[in-house]
Amino acid sequence: MKRRGHGEGTVYQRKDGRWTASLMVARHRYTWYGKSRREVQQKLQVAIIDHQQKKVLPGGQMRVEHFLQQWLASQMTMLRARTLERYTQLVNRHLLPVLGQLSLQQLTPQHLLTLYTQKTQEGLSPSTVNLLHTVLHRALKDAVRWNLLSTNVCDTVPPPKRARHEIRPLTIEQIQQFITAMHGHPLEPLFLLAITSGMRRGELLALHWSDLDLASGMLQVRRIFSRVPGNQYCEAEPKTAKSRRSIVLTTVAKEALQQLRSHQDTWKQVVGSAWQEQGLVFCRKDGKPLSPTFVIDQFKALLKQAGLPTIRFHDLRHSTASMLLALGVHPKVVQELLGHTTISITMDIYSHVLPSMQRDAMTQMNAVLGKS
Repeated sequence: MKRRGHGEGTVYQRKDGRWTASLMVARHRYTWYGKSRREVQQKLQVAIIDHQQKKVLPGGQMRVEHFLQQWLASQMTMLRARTLERYTQLVNRHLLPVLGQLSLQQLTPQHLLTLYTQKTQEGLSPSTVNLLHTVLHRALKDAVRWNLLSTNVCDTVPPPKRARHEIRPLTIEQIQQFITAMHGHPLEPLFLLAITSGMRRGELLALHWSDLDLASGMLQVRRIFSRVPGNQYCEAEPKTAKSRRSIVLTTVAKEALQQLRSHQDTWKQVVGSAWQEQGLVFCRKDGKPLSPTFVIDQFKALLKQAGLPTIRFHDLRHSTASMLLALGVHPKVVQELLGHTTISITMDIYSHVLPSMQRDAMTQMNAVLGKS
């Protein structure tokens, strides 16, 4: 076998069957592992090219800029398109201008603290600065896993505190006002289902008739409507395993959906061959998906018509949960309805309802013990 020359690296198979490639750069040895010779040879070749193109600093230390670009590329199949787009924006706009020319091994806690302070002074929200920390921490965790670093400097710096979004749920009386205002509106079935199920906007827009069993009054959440780069939308997997869930339909939601299905049959006859069958529950009159922006615009118009305060569409979900908890529904049931991963998430978000729940509990205890 021809001996590799200086700077070409070494490829060999270990006793445990794993393949290994190594490269010595300025007295520093880098090592890659894989299941096949071809896999580690590819990793080695990329490293050699990077070194030849001066993307590796003297001493074998990779620039933060080049590492983050490689890391983002590696995440294309790992992250949702919308999440990857957001991470890319944060890296290019905020991380690279401050840290890009440093080497990975030069990063210190002071660099990170300076970054967070600078971005806060520039007007970034605490939540965005916290997300910067999250992205960098995740990237450097992979750098450690890839043997580019021995430790993750983000572990030594506390993440900036996130600002909590103020939850603005509608009261039961306001929900009734909203229902009255939307009576007869083309999107009445969508808003009714949102209020009675706590479903997210993306879950509602991705709902198919095949997900519904109107006879038994059951609904399955199986996918979401997600934005991708280029201001386009596609169907995607739910965010977590718990987000895939079954929901029992209320009578009012079930009747509205039955009426909607009848209306869709009429639309198909009117537009004829122009109908684009996609199986969507909530769609345009030609079968195409509804624009999320259109739904929000209609939602805001109905709030104004009902004389209600301006809230986010997501606050309908909060309104559902708050109403159910206030009515004495067990938090575990609310957690399962909303698709939260743990009950602690539910209780943390809706802690504002707890005082009234405690008062009701004490009133019931007084009744049992014979005290008023």
